[in-house]
Amino acid sequence: MTTPNPTASDLRHVLTTGVSKICLDNGLTLLLKEVHTAPVVSVQVWYRVGSRNEMPGFNGITHQLEHLMFKGTTSRPVQFGQLFSALGSASNAFTSYDMTAYYGTVGRDKLEPLLILEADRMQNVLLTADQLASEKRVVISELQGYENSPDYRLSRMVMQQAFPDSNYGLPVGGTKADVEQFTLGQVQDYYQRFYQPSNAVLVIVGDFAAAAVQEQVEAIFGDISSPHSPSEVAAPMPGVAAQAVPAPPLILQEPGSAALWEAVYPIPDAQHPDIPALEILDSILSAGRNSRFYPALIESGLATHAHASVAALMESGWYSISVTAAAGQLTEIDQVVEDTLAQLRDQLITSEELERAKTQLKAGFILSNREVENQASQLAYNQIVTGDYCFSDRYLAGLETVTPEDVQRVAQTYLLPAQRTVGFFEPTQFDESPIMGGIPAKQTAEDFTPGEPVDPAQVAAYLPHFPPMEVSDTQALPERLVLENGLTVLLLPDASTPTVTLSGYLRAGNEWDCLTLAGVASLTADNLMSGTTSKDDLALAKILEDRGASLDLLSYGRG
Repeated sequence: MTTPNPTASDLRHVLTTGVSKICLDNGLTLLLKEVHTAPVVSVQVWYRVGSRNEMPGFNGITHQLEHLMFKGTTSRPVQFGQLFSALGSASNAFTSYDMTAYYGTVGRDKLEPLLILEADRMQNVLLTADQLASEKRVVISELQGYENSPDYRLSRMVMQQAFPDSNYGLPVGGTKADVEQFTLGQVQDYYQRFYQPSNAVLVIVGDFAAAAVQEQVEAIFGDISSPHSPSEVAAPMPGVAAQAVPAPPLILQEPGSAALWEAVYPIPDAQHPDIPALEILDSILSAGRNSRFYPALIESGLATHAHASVAALMESGWYSISVTAAAGQLTEIDQVVEDTLAQLRDQLITSEELERAKTQLKAGFILSNREVENQASQLAYNQIVTGDYCFSDRYLAGLETVTPEDVQRVAQTYLLPAQRTVGFFEPTQFDESPIMGGIPAKQTAEDFTPGEPVDPAQVAAYLPHFPPMEVSDTQALPERLVLENGLTVLLLPDASTPTVTLSGYLRAGNEWDCLTLAGVASLTADNLMSGTTSKDDLALAKILEDRGASLDLLSYGRG
């Protein structure tokens, strides 16, 4: 179980305290944060370029270039996955609407070589016709994998209808028709335009000395030029006009595993003052078993799954709701969702709902930023989307001021029937197509591997030099206690975030299953949240949700 520390008086600055922001002469924004809980460092380079920057006919070129960034440079013509693997780095990348990000986490002694590799591919990526042809096949294979999902196909149709005049209506990964037509010259021009220091944010979080690392970054990145002005790389997005009257549902009839319902409502950009109230509205509707959608859709038996989220981006955004039908008809689900939204428009939420939503949102933010990788990602996201790495402070402060009247107002402003685009997926025959759970909604999901095996000597020849890490015994060890009843307790303080994590282990896992009771350990773990003699399942869920805590119970075999 993990929960925020209830004694923390002010959670707002947990992410931004201790962050240093430096702007190099070439325009590169550098964010540094020392976190000394473990001898590791997260290095992330985020470029202010995403599918929102693509011109008609070029949908997917940002994603295509992201793949090519791993193919090597003029000075290191070797698959960069091999180099990252040799450093022990968990490196990957993703493309989204507003940004493309490259990230890796290494031992602190590997920080400098990882920086050297990122600087190399910022300016020297080796783009050839053969590599483009090869990675086109990889990207098209990814897109075909998405196409296998009815969830993806329905989402794409709804988004294109909701944002017909905006690149936000295009799939982030691109389309097969456009990807097939990319030329080498077009990809090279795109790289030269957007991959420059003034269009990038470099974030380093972990176990290092900030002053020394700043000197390293200036030495490694300082000589890279930024040939284009910020105005040349900025691509303004057209506004999105709301629909004047309710539009009929879009109908997609194809083979699939379940009937699906999805709706999208346009909302403002990430910095708009209504976003905190929309986030609280979303939490009240969809967060946990005490949300409004859970009894209306899940407990009623109409649906097996309901999900909603706020997507707040640079230029605009949307509120999306998606439902997987069970026994209910899609028209019935459509009416239940609209009735639930109408209640928010017509009646004030309760103070209990408001406080629970605030607690859950603050807790979710704090708990999601405990690891150095996530802290670096949040800082980079803030800087890219809003131009302010401290934006989270403003967001959390905005949550505190939201009132029931604010929630009602944003429901009346943005969640009107006339402003939505809704789609039905009606299976013509049932198959085993996967429900992808929103993968295409915000960013590509990559699974880069080091590639084909190569001679270790070749990798070593291109690997930046690094000294071996000095062995240190300063890492804190847990205090061990044994209670009178035999329970062993390990206590390890960590002041880096105001959270508490409780992990417990019982000798009762899959190892003790027998042939006639196979799976009984997992079944038992799954049902431990189904209620006790004093509290039913909803009461247990309410206790956790009111505190913003998360609890998972799993069964394992022999380790």
